[in-house]
Amino acid sequence: MNKKPMNEDDLQKLLQQQPPAPDADAKARHMAAAMAAFNAQHTNEQNIAQDTIHNINHNSEKKTNILQGFLQRLRLTRDTNHHGKNTMRAPTFEQRAFWQKPALISGIAASSLAVLAGLTFMQHLMINSDEQELAARIAQESHTKNVPLNVQQPSADLTLEESVVSANSDLAKKQAVAEHEQLARSKMVAVQSQAMMEQQPMALSAPAPAYAAADMMSQPAPEFRDRFSDVNENGVLAVKNNPVSTFSIDVDTASYSFVRRMLNNGQLPEKDAVRSEELINYFDYAYPLPTSKKTPFTTTVSLVDSPWTKGNKLIHIGIQGYQLTASEIPQSNLVFLLDVSGSMDEPSKLPLVKQSMGLLLDTLKPDDTIAIVVYAGAAGTVLEPTKVKEKQKILAALTNLQAGGSTAGAEGIALAYQLAEANFNKNGVNRIILATDGDFNVGQTGDEALQDFVERKREQGIYLSVLGFGQGNYQDALMQTLAQNGNGTAAYIDTLSEAQKVLVTEATSNLFPIAQDVKIQVEFNPNTVKEYRLIGYETRALKQEDFNNDKVDAGEVGAGQRVTAIYEITPAGAQSGLLEESRYQQETKVDTKTSSEYAFLRLRYKLPGETQSQLLETAIEKNVLPDVNTTYQQEVNFSIAVAGFAQLLRGSNYAGDFTYDKVIELAQANKGKDEYGYRTEFVQLVRKAKIAQ
Repeated sequence: MNKKPMNEDDLQKLLQQQPPAPDADAKARHMAAAMAAFNAQHTNEQNIAQDTIHNINHNSEKKTNILQGFLQRLRLTRDTNHHGKNTMRAPTFEQRAFWQKPALISGIAASSLAVLAGLTFMQHLMINSDEQELAARIAQESHTKNVPLNVQQPSADLTLEESVVSANSDLAKKQAVAEHEQLARSKMVAVQSQAMMEQQPMALSAPAPAYAAADMMSQPAPEFRDRFSDVNENGVLAVKNNPVSTFSIDVDTASYSFVRRMLNNGQLPEKDAVRSEELINYFDYAYPLPTSKKTPFTTTVSLVDSPWTKGNKLIHIGIQGYQLTASEIPQSNLVFLLDVSGSMDEPSKLPLVKQSMGLLLDTLKPDDTIAIVVYAGAAGTVLEPTKVKEKQKILAALTNLQAGGSTAGAEGIALAYQLAEANFNKNGVNRIILATDGDFNVGQTGDEALQDFVERKREQGIYLSVLGFGQGNYQDALMQTLAQNGNGTAAYIDTLSEAQKVLVTEATSNLFPIAQDVKIQVEFNPNTVKEYRLIGYETRALKQEDFNNDKVDAGEVGAGQRVTAIYEITPAGAQSGLLEESRYQQETKVDTKTSSEYAFLRLRYKLPGETQSQLLETAIEKNVLPDVNTTYQQEVNFSIAVAGFAQLLRGSNYAGDFTYDKVIELAQANKGKDEYGYRTEFVQLVRKAKIAQ
């Protein structure tokens, strides 16, 4: 028999009554019911959901049958047998008034009620849809928070009257009423949610990405900690005040590869990541080759009109290094110093490091020696010095490397130098190859301390080269410091094809030096040059007195490497200039009869193993005739296109009216043979930069 529902007055009376002490049987019954509900929590949810689904299906079917029966009763019928016997004796259909025409009235009523029924049914569907959507959202949030929907399910089996009676105080009674109402609402929502999940699995698949997207949006954006040295672009200098320009050679290419990666990702690089000289020197240029390693350089100078400043000229300096023959390549004692810290656990980092080192093995001699040191939270030796002819052993050691932990880079560097010293080859090349994203966060991490350490080891004949990997945590500033002071090169590996270029195609250039402490000095003639500026080499600037000081460190050049330097000058007597005319110092008059030089070029270097430098000198003539070698002119023009591109990426104040379109036009016209497709790729990068901007 169903209990009579309680009204508000009955409830208040019930709350005011002191409940009788429940008997033992009631307590046992309530406890058993609570424990059973608690232990069968998920079973109850499923049963409730199934019952609800059955009820929903039954109710839906019932409502559908009622609606169909209702409409069936409203369908039009014949006039006979609906109004008694008198119907047959009534006037004809045409003679009746409209209220006397049952078929017409039935049609009007049926149409009106059908419309009303349709609106009611649509409203019912919309309400159910809203309830289902709400139930789905609550169910999803509860699942996300790992909170069961029927967390208070045990007490839900009690009726409202039983819950109130079992309370021992007025406050408990009020809480019982509130909890009962809350349980009823939660139970209804859970049932609707479960029913919707059972009936509409496809509909539930849509909200999931929305919640996932919301979670992603709520997450903080990834912190990009790429670190580059702050670099101010070389400015314009007046020749009468600063006639001499001195800088260290640079053959690094890391900047170009990093810029390429950013542009391929649809982003413009930050300006400090763009080192103009590294973009220019990334490419091979067909400069005249030297014939002897005792004089390992040839120097070629060209003059062209500036494509971005009308009236100015560019002095293009091309330096070609001597290429070692196979018989002249010395033995190698190499130590792979590999970063296996947690920050290297990305496809573009440690996996690419392993592949890159594997490529390098193919270029070495069987009697060359390889050792492997790794560092994470601490440093350790993975492979003792091993001959390259045991290639499978070396590859196995590389394959087993896994990333994880912090980054004790300084400790790893120290251990690598210990291995290099223990296996030192006085007649060969002793070099450490560091592969890392540059994130040193354990131990000695300061750039200056590491620089001092590397400088001391450099004097012992052990060089350090750096290969950078990855993005978002790339510490370029530290890597440049290590490479420059370790008599090595710095490259950035963003793809396997770049690893092929650096470690296979240019292996001899990056491993075997032909000259060290290479410096360039250009003295401008104030009679013929008003102003000048050097494009790039900002981080390689030297004092004028450093040029003749053999104790001052400078850059190294490897076998077959080439170096390009470009100056922009404003000839004396030009109507325009980048610097304001001095009020008190009169410009030197041009002596066209006695002066035929724009500048004088000096190149100083040391041969490997020597401590005293040698000097090469070349006059830069004012009236240099255009080179008749078409190939060489193409090389000059293409390097100028790259220089202009670097200035645009840096947002240079001296790029004038030069544009990305002009870079593309100049580069396309001077690509030349382009055996490996690097110049074609460059043109595509310029287009990507134009889009990204």
